[in-house]
Amino acid sequence: MTQELHGMRVAILATDGVERVELDLPRGALQGAGAKTEIISLRPGEIQARQFDLNGAGTFPVDRLVTDYHALLLPGGTMNPDQLRMDRDAVRFVKDFMASGKPVASICHGPWTLVEADAVRGRRLTSWPSIRTDLRNAGAEVVTDQEVVVDGQLITSRGPADLPAFCAAIVEQFARAHHPMPG
Repeated sequence: MTQELHGMRVAILATDGVERVELDLPRGALQGAGAKTEIISLRPGEIQARQFDLNGAGTFPVDRLVTDYHALLLPGGTMNPDQLRMDRDAVRFVKDFMASGKPVASICHGPWTLVEADAVRGRRLTSWPSIRTDLRNAGAEVVTDQEVVVDGQLITSRGPADLPAFCAAIVEQFARAHHPMPG
C-alpha cells in the first residue's frame, strides 16, 4: 500500500443517482494511497447509487454536508451531477473549490456541475460524449481521444472504461498538490 496521500482529506461530492463504480474505484484508489475520503452531499443520511444509470446499486452513507478539504472528486452517473448542478449550495461549493486552486477530479457526467459553476471556460478537459457540447458551449476545449486530461488543478476522464487511468492520475495529481516539489 502506498501512502503518498497520507494526511490528505478528499471530499467526494455526490447525491442520489451517483454511478457506483465511478465513486467506488476512485475512492478506493485514493484510500489505498493513504487519503481520507468523505462523501458530502445535499442532505444527511444516505444517497442512492445506480449501475449504468438504470439499476439500483445500493447506498452510501453521507459523511458530511460541508467542511474543509484538500481535494474534490466529482463522480458521474447522469442523475447525480444533474441534481448537483441544480442545487445552488453544491454549485457554490464547487465554484469556491475551483477558485481555491486545490485539485478537482471529475469523470463521466461529473463536469456538468463544473459547467454550472462557470469553472470550465478556457480549460482543457474530457467527459462522457453526451455532455461535450455543453462543455464547448461553456467555453471549454474538449479532448475526445484521451482517457485522462489534466489541466492545472483539474483532472477529467471520459467514463467507467477509463477508471484505471483516472484512478492513477488522481492519486498522482492529488499527491503533487499535497506534497509540492520545492523550488
